[in-house]
Formats: sequence, C-alpha cells, structure tokens
Amino acid sequence: MPSCFSRFSCVRVFVLLCALISQPLAAEALQDEILQLFPKATRIEPKQELPPVYSVYQLDDLLGYAFESADYSSLQGFSGKPMRLLIGMDPQGVLAGVRVLEHHEPVFLYGLGGQPLLDFVEQYRQQSISRPIIVGSRRTDSSDGDSTTQFDGVSKATVSVVILNETVLQAALSVARQLLDGFASAPLATPKSDLYETMDWQRLLDNGYVQRWTLGREEVEAQLEHALSDYPEFAQEDDSSPFSELHFAYLNAPSIGRNLLDAAGWQALCEQLQPGEQALLVMSSGLYRHVPADFTPATAPSRLVLMQNDQAIELYDMHFNSGEVLTMLATPLQEVDAHIFRIKSHAAFNPAQPAALQLNVSLRRNHLVESNSHFTRSFQLDEQLFDIQQAVAPAKPVPIWLRMWQERWWQIALLVSSLLLLSGVFIFQHRISAHSRGFHLFRGGFLLFTLGFIGLYAQGQLSVVNIFTLLLTLWDGFDIRIFLMDPLIFILWSFTFVSLFIWGRGLFCGWLCPFGALQEMLGWVVKHLRIKQWKIAERTHQRLQKLKYGILLGLLFATFYSLSLAERLAEVEPFKTSITLFFVRSWPFVLYAVILLGLSLFVHKFYCRYVCPLGAGLAMLGKFHLFAWLKRIDACGNPCQHCKNHCEIGAIERNGRIDYDECIQCLECIVILNNDDQCVATISARKKAEKASKQQGRDRIIVSDWQPEQAG
Repeated sequence: MPSCFSRFSCVRVFVLLCALISQPLAAEALQDEILQLFPKATRIEPKQELPPVYSVYQLDDLLGYAFESADYSSLQGFSGKPMRLLIGMDPQGVLAGVRVLEHHEPVFLYGLGGQPLLDFVEQYRQQSISRPIIVGSRRTDSSDGDSTTQFDGVSKATVSVVILNETVLQAALSVARQLLDGFASAPLATPKSDLYETMDWQRLLDNGYVQRWTLGREEVEAQLEHALSDYPEFAQEDDSSPFSELHFAYLNAPSIGRNLLDAAGWQALCEQLQPGEQALLVMSSGLYRHVPADFTPATAPSRLVLMQNDQAIELYDMHFNSGEVLTMLATPLQEVDAHIFRIKSHAAFNPAQPAALQLNVSLRRNHLVESNSHFTRSFQLDEQLFDIQQAVAPAKPVPIWLRMWQERWWQIALLVSSLLLLSGVFIFQHRISAHSRGFHLFRGGFLLFTLGFIGLYAQGQLSVVNIFTLLLTLWDGFDIRIFLMDPLIFILWSFTFVSLFIWGRGLFCGWLCPFGALQEMLGWVVKHLRIKQWKIAERTHQRLQKLKYGILLGLLFATFYSLSLAERLAEVEPFKTSITLFFVRSWPFVLYAVILLGLSLFVHKFYCRYVCPLGAGLAMLGKFHLFAWLKRIDACGNPCQHCKNHCEIGAIERNGRIDYDECIQCLECIVILNNDDQCVATISARKKAEKASKQQGRDRIIVSDWQPEQAG
C-alpha cells in the first residue's frame, strides 16, 4: 500500500508540475499572438476583469485592446464546438486583426487545409466595426455599399466563416460598447437644460441633490472583524474621527452643477465633457479618503466605483486637481479631497434610475496580511430634473441561422419541392412504376439532380460527422441552432429521419446521397461498356456487409474519446474529397476516393454496400420502419428468382424476402412486378392463361364440328 500511495503521489506531483509549467508557456504563447496583432507594442498589461481584455501600449500610448472571443461569444461552429479567436482593436474601433487560436471545423482541418481560413481572417485587418461586415459573394446595391463592408467567403465552408464573422463582431462590439467612445447609445434620461433654481448648500442636501455619506469606525471594524488600531496607518488616529465622510453630486443637471460650481467652473466643466458624457463630484474627509495620497490624475480611482443594475461603472478623473475643484466650488469646504469624475458615454449610465456609490476599502495590517471589503451607499436623483425618454427595446439582431435561411430561400424551395415530388413517387409507386421507361428516365434525372444540385452546388451531402455533432450537443446540452445553421443539411436530415420510420434507410441511400448517385452513374457506364462484374459469393457478401457496422461502432467510441481523432477517422467517408472539395485535395485522399469509385466499376456501389458508416447508422434506425411496403407475390422466390437476379445491391434473398437493412429502394423490383412483360411469374401465368384459352378454343371447334347421326 505505501508503495502504491507513493507512486500515486508522484503522479499527482508530476501532473501539478506540468500544469504549473504549461500556464506560463500558454501565457507566453498568447503574448506572442498579441504581438502579431500589435507589432509596435512595448507593454502588454495583464488581463483585466471588466471587461476581460489585455491593454496594449507603446511606451505610455495606448495602442488598443486584445481579447479572446470565448469571453464574449459562445457561438458553436459547424463541428459543434466554438472557435477560439484572438481579436485586436484600436481605441477608434478599427480591428488590428484576428488570430485563430483553436478550431474544430472539419473542412479546414482535413479538407481545404488551414490556409483558406488564414486568408479569410486576414480580411479583418484595418476594418472598422462601425460598419457591418457581411460575408459572402452576394453584393448589396450601391446604397448599402457605403455603409457595409463586404468580405469574400470561402467556397465549401460558408457556414464556418459566417459563424466566425458573427463571433468576431459579437466580441468586438461588446468590448467597444464598454471601452470606446461613440459605440454606446446616449442615456435614456437627459438633464433639463432650462431647469434651474438657485439653492444653497443646505437646500441641496435637503433635496438629495448632494448626497452625504458618513461611514463610521464601528461599521468598518465589524465588516473587517478587526479594530482600526490593528492597522499601522490608523494606530495613532483620534477615535472620534469618522472612518470616511463623503459628499457626492451629479453635476450635469443645472440645478445641481450650477449651484455647486461657480460660473467659470461650470463653463470649464461643460467644455471638458464630450457628448453623452456625465460628471460626478466626490468630496471626502476623515481617516479614509476616496482616493489615496499617491493617486495619479486622469486615471480611474481604485477605491471608488459607481454601480447601476448590478454592473460596475468605472469613473475617470477629469484631471482637475483637488485645489482647482475647491476653487470652483461656490460653497468652499475645508479639509476635504475633491475630484470631478467623468462617466463615459459607453457606460450608458441612467441618472434617473437607482444607483449606488461603492467605496472599496483595502487596509494592510503588515506586509503579508491585507484586509479587503467594500461599502455601498444607494441613491436616486429626482426624476423631475430629467427628460425621461421611453425605454425602447433595441431591435434584436436577426439570428444568424435565420439569415442563412433567408439568403438560401430559393435553394430551400427547390429542395423541398424535390422532396415532395419524391414522396409522391414513393406513395404512388405502383401506378408510376407500371410505366417502365418513364420511371427509369425519372430516376436517372433525379440522381443527376442529387449529384449536381444537392451535392456539388448546395453542399447537401450528409455525413457521419453530422451524427458526431448531434451526439456531442446531446452530451453537452442540446442546441438546435447548431443544426439550423445549414438549412439544406437540416431539411435533408429531418426528411431522412422521418422517412426512416416509414420506408427505411433506402430512400436516402438510393435517392438523396450524392456519392451514392455518383456510384450509380458509374453503373450506367459499366452497362454501356459491358464491363464484366465480379461475382462475390453469398457468404462473403454477408460478411462484408458487417464491416460498415464495425466502422460505425469504432467512430462512435472515438467521438467520445477525442473529437479530433473522430474527425480524422471520419475520412473513411470519401464524401468530403469527392463531393465537398470535388477532388481538389492532397493526393492520398484523392487516391482513396478514386479507388472506391474504381471498385464500383466491378462491384455495384461497393462503398455503399460494405464500407459506409452512415448507411450502417441509418440501417439500424431503419429497422423500426412501419411498412414492409415493397410488394411480394407467392411466386417470388418460389420458384421465381428474376427480381433477385436483377437486384444489383443484393438485398433480395433466395426465398424472395427483401432485406430492408440493405435495400436502397431503387424500386426496380416493383417495376418488374408491375410490368406484365418483365415479371416471370406474371409471364408464366399469362402463358398458362393463353394456353388454357387456346385449348378451350380447340374444344369449342371440335364440339361445333360434331354432327349427330340422323335417325332412320
């Protein structure tokens, strides 16, 4: 036991050391990425909390802010995982650039490669977020061109880059509204500029226009759980002095500001404030002032925070020194520290709503022990001082998934129409299949539509990767918006899922899979060139069919072990190479897809029958289909083997039973059955009927020729 415990302890120590080492390495790597965005940077401040950004400086000049998208956006990519981006932005709202720190988008990891993604994000450099950024080849008219920025998308990766763009804008605008001027709306309440009444100091106090807040020693000691005498800086102070006494007032309202400041002070204040900005006067006396003795002018005070709606609003010193502020006061006070603080426009402070002033107290008992606490004073100004605007809820942006549906409306309409048409064919299959030539022309045309429009143009190839995404979202918390991002994939999956329980897996595999359609077209070439097919023994055929189920099981285990590993293993599907990228890919992937298609020349739909994990998954769900709707007659299999011999996929057994797990619903057996000149049983029955009819005709002739003998 001791040796086991020792080994376990060593492992824990090793893991801890690795974690401690990796943290500074990760921080160093992130700093390198920030320097890529701001090459002139000489100093990067540690990450602050509100908002979470890294302030970047060249000496003492602020170059901008760097921030991670994960702190502001949780949009999930096409893989079901969010992209992790590092974004740089200068104080004017111009993007310094975007760096991709981490992503799981399969099309960039194992398809197009990383370069198209890097080329796409390079477009953000020097773009202002004050203009909406639109991704895609669709161009707006000239009237919109001046107010929007158009980005080139990435062919075959439309959904991924649209989500990336949305992530960048969400994060950048969130930071801009909190830190940059001009990105937040003006407050809902504005002071009445024509409302002014002369008031003295006492009346200002009585009306609540000037707030008085006395923080006693006992209250502070109870909160800190220590006597003030335990702290060296207060050990010699008189016990009668209050811990802190503050007076504060909102200056923008003329009835307050003009009564507190003299004419020159009021004019100087108005000239200093930018549009939408507000000012707060704070004066303090006692043992603990609202700023420390070494407070740096024109910075934010660490001891003082304005609170509203449970959100902290930073105050910024307006750089009037304490002596200047005292001389500006119409009623001078003695022995106080006084500052006028700026409330920036992006804070969206509403002076007519309840608010609070928070005093942060930090006292050091010795060089090792420090006590921290905070105290809050709530206040609300008289609403009669303000013009109150009705709160108009900002228009909610159109969800990204809805925009995708709106932009692809005609593709959606065409796909839905084709699915309705296909459903009609399946419902009225016996009537339609009676016209053999017309049915075959329809099937050929529909397969061309599946390959050309659904696959190559609209990128509607379903994949086992979609199942990975579904499983992960069910594991982490289902969010249907992930699947709504690609409307055609969503519609196809919805239709396929419903059809599984009506007709089984074959409707998708035989009609709606672009790669399956490509293999079937190769079958047309085989028939035209009369290429001899390989004959696979029945036992071997049945064993090979199980291969795709083993591949599916392995992929499912890999999904929960490692998403990256599962995405790599999913390359067993040649869909991405042949349909998504149309063979524009590195040679090993192309060679693999070509080999599978080559095998299809000698074994009909080789990949679909023996390898496809998606087909295996659909077959497992398709076991619960409601109808065994492919018609059989007594002669099927006993003795007739005509349908079995013509079933190229090998889904009809010798006894005439149809294996719905393997059937691709090509309906060829129904065409044979419903055509008198093709069904052997029907032909045989017809021949028997004709023979019987002829025999009856002969009998009638014999009877008509017979003459009874005349009597006598």
